[in-house]
Amino acid sequence: MAMFNKGVSTQIGSDDAAPPQVVATQTSAAPAAGSESAVSTIAHDMRIVGDVTCSGVIRIEGNVEGSVKGARQVLVGRQGMVKGDVSAREAIIGGKIEGSVTASERVEVQGTALINGDLFAKSMLVQEGGRINGAIRMEENTSGQRNRESHSSAQTGPVAVVR
Repeated sequence: MAMFNKGVSTQIGSDDAAPPQVVATQTSAAPAAGSESAVSTIAHDMRIVGDVTCSGVIRIEGNVEGSVKGARQVLVGRQGMVKGDVSAREAIIGGKIEGSVTASERVEVQGTALINGDLFAKSMLVQEGGRINGAIRMEENTSGQRNRESHSSAQTGPVAVVR
């Protein structure tokens, strides 16, 4: 059974505890240090309840009910859906996110994307048809959720409407 558990470990708690956390790691024959060839995929027929942590690239084609954190790159496909916050160096969104998106480098919102939450990034590309229902902050320091409280309420509100 060990071959079915490679690269994925779960932390199982008591019934009163928070949902289990899924930790995805890169798996390939012999990945070199800094290799970008390994991709962890959540397929279109998968549903994960709990937080997902990945050190490399994660592609989400299914459903995640929890946050996606620590990934170098998060790719949410057209059919992908995340009900939770997404935090990565780079995020490419083609599906639906119910939560905030924080990227230390860049965010790409594709034409099929819907983000119901705030977006924090250094740079951003929004394709025609991409929708963002939330505040947008583009700052050098993208720990945005902490910085958001430091802005006055006069500065908050819709920043851009993309149709």
